[in-house]
Amino acid sequence: MKDTTARGSRARSIQVIGIGAGSPEHVTAEAAAALAEVDVFLVADKGGAKDELVAVRRAICDRFVPAGHRYDFVTVPDPKRGPDTQRDSAQYAQGVHDWHSARTDAYVRIIEDMPEDAVVGFLVWGDPAFYDSTIRIVDAIGERIPTTVRVIPGISAFQTLAAAHGIVLHRVGEPVHVTTGRRLVQEWTRAEASGLTLGTVVVMLDGHLHCRELATTHPDTLIHWGAYVGMPQQVLRSGRLADVIDELAALRVRLREEHGWVMDVYALTPF
Repeated sequence: MKDTTARGSRARSIQVIGIGAGSPEHVTAEAAAALAEVDVFLVADKGGAKDELVAVRRAICDRFVPAGHRYDFVTVPDPKRGPDTQRDSAQYAQGVHDWHSARTDAYVRIIEDMPEDAVVGFLVWGDPAFYDSTIRIVDAIGERIPTTVRVIPGISAFQTLAAAHGIVLHRVGEPVHVTTGRRLVQEWTRAEASGLTLGTVVVMLDGHLHCRELATTHPDTLIHWGAYVGMPQQVLRSGRLADVIDELAALRVRLREEHGWVMDVYALTPF
């Protein structure tokens, strides 16, 4: 637990709760107990088709917060992040920094108006440790408001992917490498040139299926792919990368058109 309380001041209590990859069944007993302690849930509202992500969080609160415990569910308009795909690495990092700062400002304004004894909850999709900004933002809040912070882990998207496909992510004695689509090809190529073994590569945040660039040079690579993993609309595909990449690209476009958004993850295992 983190504590940013200054001597003589009173801390706001913040719970950062991993809620899993979309299924209420992913909520652990520890997370359910934490949900029952929260007075105000702050939820980023990205608007439009992604309202479904807010609805899932609301349904989890309705299910796990005891009927006798009153709580508020506050949606906070999420600041615009900008065109990440059009930015180089430095511009991307600055864009994320600015986005985090804007989020922090919005949350601080709300928290400052709350009673000092209110428990604030942030519901994190998957696990707070993997490709999520909530802990960093809560740390930034703590630089401006005295806080005590507790983090509760959740089931991540790549754990859900592996379970859905019924696979072990790593081969015996080999590592698992987790990265983003933006970095995939660069890291894969660099590892080969250095004679290193990345093992199975789990790729998150890849809206453009950068693995397509590996399909011609490494056609026998095995891919396990999933969209909306853990949710009722879950879709899975697997196979030899060169054989399935065109289908995956077309399927991803169709799913985005059908649902208005798509969130996917995949694992690449070298042949």
